[in-house]
Amino acid sequence: EKSWDRLITNINIHNKDRVSTGGHRCFSNCQNSSNQVKHSDLDNTVRDKQDDREDAQNVQDRVRETESGGEAQHKEKVRLLQDIREDIMTVPNLLTTSRMLASPLLGGLVLYECYSWALGLFVLAGITDMLDGYIARNYKNQTSVLGTALDPLADKLLISILMVTLTMVELIPLPLAVLIVGRDVGLVAVGFYLRYISLPPPRTVSRYFDVRYPTAELHPSTISKINTAVQLSLVTLTLAAPVFNYVNHIGLQGLWYLTAATTFLSGVGYVFTRNSNVKILQAELKRKK
Repeated sequence: EKSWDRLITNINIHNKDRVSTGGHRCFSNCQNSSNQVKHSDLDNTVRDKQDDREDAQNVQDRVRETESGGEAQHKEKVRLLQDIREDIMTVPNLLTTSRMLASPLLGGLVLYECYSWALGLFVLAGITDMLDGYIARNYKNQTSVLGTALDPLADKLLISILMVTLTMVELIPLPLAVLIVGRDVGLVAVGFYLRYISLPPPRTVSRYFDVRYPTAELHPSTISKINTAVQLSLVTLTLAAPVFNYVNHIGLQGLWYLTAATTFLSGVGYVFTRNSNVKILQAELKRKK
């Protein structure tokens, strides 16, 4: 009986050891599973943070690309605008400017009735006019858009001043002077308006009066060229009349009517042919772009 009890006791102890060992093993397995879950959650958290950083970096890269793209487009626009700036320091422009500066001096000589000096200076101004035209036509590096506007402006300034002063000394009839000066003032006003509408934004005062930045090119019509030649002939013969004693000659009076007719026709012609005589340079630049 004792042997039997001892056997049962040993079996129970053995079973307890097995249960204890199994419990420890189950707890270890559960703990290992929990640690694996924790490590997996930590890895997922780290991976999510890395993804967030990558997304943020991608957003920043796209913003930089957009900003750099906008800056590149702005630089390209500025470059295109700068491409049509020109060198205005040409010989024809200098000759034209000298003719404009001589216009008030010519007017003063007429008022003081120094007709011989006035005639000589006017002939010299005519020579410079022909010379700057010859240089501009034959030397491509001497051409400029500014010259296409400056040359007729110089002619208008010279003729207008002489018309006013010759009228004041009663060598030109007042209605003819009003017609010529009124037409020239109107054309100059139109030129300022064309400058404004052809100037791309921003329209600032400094850009508006920047003569190196051409925005429109003017081409005189045939009747306008004829009218300029007739007006210059009238001024020349009128200045020479007191010198050679043919004031109020019938031929000179006939020239008054011819000048009035060509002046009127050229003014009307600009109204109907303005689209063919004016070239907006910025429109052409945009088409090229």
